Amino acid sequence: MTRLRVSILGAAAAALSVAPAAAAEQCAPRADMIKALGEKFRENPTALGVVNPNVIVEVFVSDQGTWTILASDTRGQSCVVSVGEGWESAVKTAALPGT
Repeated sequence: MTRLRVSILGAAAAALSVAPAAAAEQCAPRADMIKALGEKFRENPTALGVVNPNVIVEVFVSDQGTWTILASDTRGQSCVVSVGEGWESAVKTAALPGT
């Protein structure tokens, strides 16, 4: 799990330091990214974490299981770190006795 976390954090930091020409393809203002994720993929914010004082990582997930990880900086710029399908929440709900 730690190795995955380090990989994601490294990718997030790298995504926000990409050369402007390459970044234009995967980065946009955060508000535009969130709007597009909601309208095109029906993905909603599910989790977030702080990478450093200038960057947060956000996970957006749809009911169909598609997901996107964004890295967003303090200037309001967001970059796609990764996307995929088959998201499953690790949260388990315990059954109440008698149900």
